[in-house]
Amino acid sequence: MPPIDIDARSDGSSLEALLAFWSDAGVDVCLSETPVDRLAEGARKLAPAPRPTPSISAPPTAAAPSSAGTDVAAAILAAKAAASAALDLAALEAAIAAFDGCALKRQGARNPVFARGDPSAPVMIIGEGPGAEEDMQGKPFVGKAGKLLDRMLAAAGLSDRVFITNTVFWRPPGNRNPTTEEQATCAPFLEQAIRLVGPKLLLLSGGVSAKSLLKRQEGILSLRGAWFDWTSEDGDLVIPALPTLHPAFLLRQPAAKAQAWKDLLTLLSRLDRGL
Repeated sequence: MPPIDIDARSDGSSLEALLAFWSDAGVDVCLSETPVDRLAEGARKLAPAPRPTPSISAPPTAAAPSSAGTDVAAAILAAKAAASAALDLAALEAAIAAFDGCALKRQGARNPVFARGDPSAPVMIIGEGPGAEEDMQGKPFVGKAGKLLDRMLAAAGLSDRVFITNTVFWRPPGNRNPTTEEQATCAPFLEQAIRLVGPKLLLLSGGVSAKSLLKRQEGILSLRGAWFDWTSEDGDLVIPALPTLHPAFLLRQPAAKAQAWKDLLTLLSRLDRGL
């Protein structure tokens, strides 16, 4: 059907009536007077781009090491030096606060978050990283997940027998998981904390913590409830470690609390029978 012209001088009611007519007739698109070959147009878009003519260039040279990798390596060395010089937990906490080598410190974190609990506890709980509440208060596991952890520890009779920390000491932006580089930068401080506290057992809370300390690739649902050995970098310190579900996961999946409770009882049984 040829297009119908609307006199520009006609009032709006004529145009409105025509639009209503076409709508009632089932017309829901407007067509151009000039036909377009959509198939040809799509073929042009899908056609591979022409390859550029290769140019003669100098022979390839060995790639230089990335500055990011160099920076991480240098930061780890600095962390080792600072951590080894800290001979008690107060000095270690001060060394962490003064350390500038972890990128997380420059990504919006308000406070360093080191530890809380008994400094001579037989059990060290190692989580993943601080969240918003921890960042504000400067202490680990003080938010909703931390409150759940405290209730579970109290029910198991472990409240006064734990020292609690994380794999990293500054809050990752948006509560994302810490990267392996961030964990590696903080690892010398964590290892020195383990040496200074001298726990008999480690409870690794969450997959990020378990994978980092045990150097494993399995997920937490595969690792939890089984005993592994954590070994210090120099190999002279070996401590039994039990991976378990992170309390933040339990808040999202309440049905999994039974598994985490079973893990706590497993840890308590080994602790009370003298390992």
